[in-house]
Amino acid sequence: MKSRFSLGAGTLALTLLSATIATFGTVPAYADAPMAKTAAPGYYRVMLGDFEVTALSDGTVALPIDKLLTNTTPEKTLKSLQKYHLSTPVQTSVNGYLINTGSKLVLIDTGAAGLFGPTLGRLANSLKAAGYSPEQVDEIYITHMHGDHVGGLMMGDQMAFPNAIVRADKHDADFWLSQANLDKAPADAKGSFQGAMASLNPYVKAGKFKWFDGDTELVPGIKALAARGHTPGHSIYLVESKGQKLMLWGDLMHVAAVQFENPSVTIGFDSDSKAAMAQRQKAYAEAAKQGYMVGATHLSFPGLGYIRTEGKGYAWMPINYVPVK
Repeated sequence: MKSRFSLGAGTLALTLLSATIATFGTVPAYADAPMAKTAAPGYYRVMLGDFEVTALSDGTVALPIDKLLTNTTPEKTLKSLQKYHLSTPVQTSVNGYLINTGSKLVLIDTGAAGLFGPTLGRLANSLKAAGYSPEQVDEIYITHMHGDHVGGLMMGDQMAFPNAIVRADKHDADFWLSQANLDKAPADAKGSFQGAMASLNPYVKAGKFKWFDGDTELVPGIKALAARGHTPGHSIYLVESKGQKLMLWGDLMHVAAVQFENPSVTIGFDSDSKAAMAQRQKAYAEAAKQGYMVGATHLSFPGLGYIRTEGKGYAWMPINYVPVK
C-alpha cells in the first residue's frame, strides 16, 4: 500500500535538484561551449550504374544577382528570390564533380583556388576528405575557362594535379589563352584571360593539355557535348553507366530560384547571351523529358537532382539523401 508520505517521480526529481543547487550553487550550463563556426570540407557521393560520382564543394561566393542577371529586371529577380527565402547577394555554390569509372579518375572542373577570394578554393580539401589525393586524378575536363572552373588547376606555382591530362574545347582554349585577345580586352576583362593563362599554360608547357572540338567521347562512359554560348567553347559532359545518365551542365545556368522558372533570363558573364539561353532551354527540355540526373556548378551544393516541367517553366528537385554503402 502506498504511503501518504511517498513522493511521485517528478516531485522526487525536483527535490533532489533543489538539494543539489543548495549544496553546490548553480547547475552547470553545458550549452555555453564556444561555437565552432567552421564546416567540414564538403563532398557528397552517389552511384551511377557502376560509376562512383562525388560532388566536391569549392565553397560559396556572394553574388549580387539582381545586378548580374539580364533579360529581366531587378524587381522581377528580387521577387523570384523571395519565393525561396533568398535575398541578394546570394551565397552561390561552386561545385566540381569527381567520376571514378573503375579504370579512370576524372575530375570535372577544379574550382577557383585563389582567383575568386577567400570564400572559395576549398575543392582540394574536399577531394582529400572524400578519400582521394590530387595525384590520383587521371584526367580533368573543363567546362569552360572562367576562373572559378580552372583556378584549382594550380597550387601556387605548382600544378595541383601533376599526373592529370587536362582537356577542354578548342574554341575556349583559342579564345582564353590568346595573348592577342588579352591585349585588346578592356581593362576590367583582362583578369579573366590572365587567370585562364596562369591556370592552363603550365599544363600546356608540360604537354598535359589536350583540346577537343565539339562532341567527343573522352573515356568510355564520359562524353563532351558542345554547349557554346556562355563562353565560345563551353561544354557539358554526359556521364553514363549501365543505362543511367548524369548530365553535368557547368555554367549552363546560375540561379535556380530564377532561371528554372524563367529559362530566358541570362547573366552578364555570358559571352553570347542569346546562344547561352538557347542552350539552356534545350538542356532543360531534354532533361525534363528523359528524366536523367543533372548537376551544375552553381546549383546549391551538391548540385545534383532532376527537373520537371511546371507551368511555363521548370522546377528543380534535389536528389534525396541516401548514404552510399
